[in-house]
Amino acid sequence: LVQEFISAEFKQSVQMVLSNALRGENTANFEFTLYTKDHHAAEVLLNATPRIDSNGKLVGVVGVGQDITEKKQAEVELKRVADDLRKLIDTANAPIFGIDPDGRVNEWNQKAAEITGRSKEEVMGHDLVAEFI
Repeated sequence: LVQEFISAEFKQSVQMVLSNALRGENTANFEFTLYTKDHHAAEVLLNATPRIDSNGKLVGVVGVGQDITEKKQAEVELKRVADDLRKLIDTANAPIFGIDPDGRVNEWNQKAAEITGRSKEEVMGHDLVAEFI
């Protein structure tokens, strides 16, 4: 099973998860890549539990996997969009700043730094009104 369907980078760790279950140890929420019959990659979240018979003897492993491929793809897309927005804010031709509910600076773009002469590192986390206005 492991040698045929699991990607090379996860073969050893998946084998360890299954071996641990055969020694009586549970593993929860282990993520790895599984290849389908037609060689497509699927991201899987695995829980492996020892299988115990009615006499209390360990007789195998129960593995429950969940296909999280779409979730992982959505996370990648979300990160891409966030990175694009970060670049847009940082390179805007207008000063952009943000403050948290306590008035502390939590956003300061390049134009704000250029106009004020204060770098992002100088202002982040400081009280905008009390310290800079």
